[in-house]
Amino acid sequence: MMSIISSDLFLIVLTIGLFLLSGEIFRRTRLMLLHPVLLTAVAVIVFLKLAGIEYAHYKQSVAILDFALGMSVVALGYLMYEQVERLKSATLPVLGATIVGCIVGIGLVVGIALCFGMERDIITSIAPKSVTVPIAIAISEPRGGVVAVTSVVVFCTGVLGSICGAKLLSLCGVKDPMARGFALGAASHGIGTARAIELGAVEGAMSGLAMALTGFGTAVLLPIVEKYLY
Repeated sequence: MMSIISSDLFLIVLTIGLFLLSGEIFRRTRLMLLHPVLLTAVAVIVFLKLAGIEYAHYKQSVAILDFALGMSVVALGYLMYEQVERLKSATLPVLGATIVGCIVGIGLVVGIALCFGMERDIITSIAPKSVTVPIAIAISEPRGGVVAVTSVVVFCTGVLGSICGAKLLSLCGVKDPMARGFALGAASHGIGTARAIELGAVEGAMSGLAMALTGFGTAVLLPIVEKYLY
């Protein structure tokens, strides 16, 4: 029995099944704490703990899902290609929004953390909260950040942005699809981009672009902020 539940096929099917089930639960309840990504992660953790399966084994078993996730990110390029004329017309606003967004995003997090007297390693860990996990880890770890803290903060930021981002933008009167998509991608990286794609092709393309530019901008600006602010 143990060999079956720890097999690669079982763990892959389990992960996909839990995500589909979590998605259905979220669609029926619309409760923030039951977001499919969050609910699936918790369910997988509980299962691995009860079954006594090491995370390293699970990660190796579902490596194909990691590969598929990477391919899905690459596929965002097609959305951007479809909207290339719109993107060309908004080059300056996009670059300006990227710079301002990165500065404000990093500055607010660092400023609040300093006000609460947080240690340097924690500040470094949470500063890249708005970029996708691989980039955030690559930014924070070499500077002494805690990988686990970075991963959790980035994950929570993405889930929160996916759930509340579109509603918050509507409340603020932001109706332009390019602005809405860019905001979701800049603030909530991949999970926010998944939500933007649901809103429309323009939103998805802008969100994918914002995710890439914010990752690059944060990687460039964070060392400067680190040098002068903490």
